[in-house]
Amino acid sequence: MTTRSHAVEDILDRLAQEGRDDDRATVGDVIGALGGRGFGPFLFVPALIEVSPIGGVPGVPTLLALIIALFAVQIVMGRDEMWLPGFLERRSVQGDNLLAAADKLRGIGRWLDRWFHGRLEALTGPKASRIAGIAVLLLCLTVPPLELVPFASTAPMAAIAAFGLAMTLRDGVLMGLGFALSVVAAGVGLGMIGGG
Repeated sequence: MTTRSHAVEDILDRLAQEGRDDDRATVGDVIGALGGRGFGPFLFVPALIEVSPIGGVPGVPTLLALIIALFAVQIVMGRDEMWLPGFLERRSVQGDNLLAAADKLRGIGRWLDRWFHGRLEALTGPKASRIAGIAVLLLCLTVPPLELVPFASTAPMAAIAAFGLAMTLRDGVLMGLGFALSVVAAGVGLGMIGGG
């Protein structure tokens, strides 16, 4: 039997620790906490935060989409380390809110670690990750207009989270799910634009 991965739970533990350690945790602090985990956490952590109560604060989904887009560009370019401009790196959230978001996502993290791990790893290699990075960039463009409708930006963020988790857990099934959710998110976005 394969040893169970704790990748997502470990990342949530790091986020919770940042929330406990600082009254205000900066984006730079969070990036530092996620360092050494590959590119995936830089996509799925902001996407999961958007789905948490923090994502209900006006402007937060768009800010998170901007941060994700900057990471996605670097994935497409094949960079080895993630970089953010100083003005974004210094943006902060209350430590208590970050801790609450990490704790709220813990059950999901446990479930993800249990069910997704190392299937069809060829679909999570550098080439697939770059293609996923392009899809993530397109999804990020849909977030600002969707933010005007409550919870609508959850659709593209769910697809982005799937891509990030696929890269983190080396799970090709999740990568495929990310592409499928991208199509659904595009349909949601077009439906809202057409209906508006």
